[in-house]
Amino acid sequence: MKFSANSVWENKDKYDVVVIGAGHAGCEAALACARLGFQTVVFTVSVDSIALMPCNPNIGGSSKGHLVRELDALGGEMGKVIDRTFIQSKMLNKSKGPAVHSLRAQADKANYSRTMRRVLENQERLDIRQQEVVRILTEDNQVTGVQTYSGAVYRCKAVILCTGTYLNARCIYGDVSSHTGPNGLQAANYLTDCLKDELGIKMYRFKTGTPARVDKNSIDFSKMEEQFGDERVVPFSFTTNPDDVQIDQASCWLTYTNEETHKIIRDNLDRSPLYSGMIEGTGPRYCPSIEDKVVKFADKKRHQVFIEPEGLETNEMYIGGMSSSLPEDVQYEMYRSVPGLEHVKIVRNAYAIEYDCIDARQLKPTLEFRNISGLFSGGQFNGSSGYEEAAAQGLIAGINTARKLQRKDGIILDRSEAYIGVLIDDLVTKESHEPYRMMTSRAEYRLLLRQDNADQRLTKIGHEIGLISDERYNRLLMKIECINEEIERVSHVHVGTSDNVQDLLKKYESTPLNSGISLTELIRRPELSYQALAPIDKGRPEFPADLKEEIENQIDINIKYDGYIKRQLRQVEQFKKMEKRKIPEDIDYDAIQSLRIEAIQKLKEYRPVSIGQASRISGVSPADISVLLIYLGGK
Repeated sequence: MKFSANSVWENKDKYDVVVIGAGHAGCEAALACARLGFQTVVFTVSVDSIALMPCNPNIGGSSKGHLVRELDALGGEMGKVIDRTFIQSKMLNKSKGPAVHSLRAQADKANYSRTMRRVLENQERLDIRQQEVVRILTEDNQVTGVQTYSGAVYRCKAVILCTGTYLNARCIYGDVSSHTGPNGLQAANYLTDCLKDELGIKMYRFKTGTPARVDKNSIDFSKMEEQFGDERVVPFSFTTNPDDVQIDQASCWLTYTNEETHKIIRDNLDRSPLYSGMIEGTGPRYCPSIEDKVVKFADKKRHQVFIEPEGLETNEMYIGGMSSSLPEDVQYEMYRSVPGLEHVKIVRNAYAIEYDCIDARQLKPTLEFRNISGLFSGGQFNGSSGYEEAAAQGLIAGINTARKLQRKDGIILDRSEAYIGVLIDDLVTKESHEPYRMMTSRAEYRLLLRQDNADQRLTKIGHEIGLISDERYNRLLMKIECINEEIERVSHVHVGTSDNVQDLLKKYESTPLNSGISLTELIRRPELSYQALAPIDKGRPEFPADLKEEIENQIDINIKYDGYIKRQLRQVEQFKKMEKRKIPEDIDYDAIQSLRIEAIQKLKEYRPVSIGQASRISGVSPADISVLLIYLGGK
């Protein structure tokens, strides 16, 4: 949609950074810039959309919990806010190894948004402005400011694009189509033209969807399985005292679709905009609509449906697992075929939403556009999905914007350091024609990148950046010292075959001892743990009460998985060698003999910063990498 202002005028307020969008990415980006000393303004089409959760009412989940923990370790805000506003919490995958344990919390959506908004409102050097940005202003490929719908020009040194799903947004169900953003909020209709036509940015059209919200009073919960939170809640933020998050938790419920549900859907596929061609955007493969599930998994007789509260002060319930864009009458018929929902009343229809986003391969690993100095981006605008992926990118974009203005090198987390590193590396090096979703299987070194040790991996970096206080960093150092000293101590503590030792082993159905053994060897037994051996470990030190659980958990994991951890560390050493082989920015790929034409084209297009990154670009073969290494070795 073309934009032309009747009058253009210069706003006199002075800003270093403009953030466009106040979703999960925009909030983290704006807070990072302001906290690092830069005068920042965040523009949003509606202040009611700040930290909005337009889809699922939860934070975290498989692999996403890792991202929130890492974000917190670097100095981000999401973990702190969900700790203050959750209504149920669960550690997922507890029956599996610690590498895939992932924290997930049901949020009070309205309270989460309000709480994050208050954080922004009270942040020094940060202003909030409800206005649509329609143009990015540049001179000689350098950002100079933005122009709003009202014609106001705001001068700045850098811009961070965090438009989420609002850019040219269109919400669709059945044959109903409305040009709005999520939850019926105003879409951003004009910025795409500037990005494409004036700045030459390549755009995609993606789609996501959401299920209906229904009235709690119209649900028969007696036909469903009640789902409870964990008895002992683990907080997301490393700064939250675990005792402060032990609350009375709300329940969720589990039910299932059935063959009648699936027949209703199949009989009405011709009315689904997904299959009629009305929806043009590509949807997320790993979060399909119920129509997609029924078509693609035709052999399945049922699918899980989770009924989740949207908050404590509302009767709206979220129907997890049944997102749809079917017509309203079909939605009623479909939902009412599910046990417990026979008389359900819809509050908000399910819908699909299309929106504009970018091909993220136009970005540097710092999330700055390669061809436009001072223009950064983060979140769903980069072609990802999910609140957590958005927040993680927003934080990195904000940090690197600030560091550019500080004339410092950008922060690039590699794949061996963080899930955030995997996320960003995948986005900027791999071609994607669907919204990118983080998964534990994407992380090659996931035993090292556990959510429980995110602070040990990343808080030092957050401290060096300036987002982690000296007090918090010193507390981490004390925690690490406690862990290391205790691992060393128990390796030298031996126990014999006394009655109290044998009785404890019998209690845990563990093999009795025939001779003395170290506590370390006992901890390695699957049925035992550091905590379980406390009665026979008289020399055990006292740890700070609010860190006791974390320290004991780390001791247990490091001892039990010591061999696997050391093996993965050796793999990381080899990976690091490739990442450390930097490629000069001004390298002339055309001058490198024996490089294939396709490799030359791809390398020139993406300009990788290292041999490691070059090796992950589609179309660059191992043989091409060998040629590159020989060429660089001779320079």
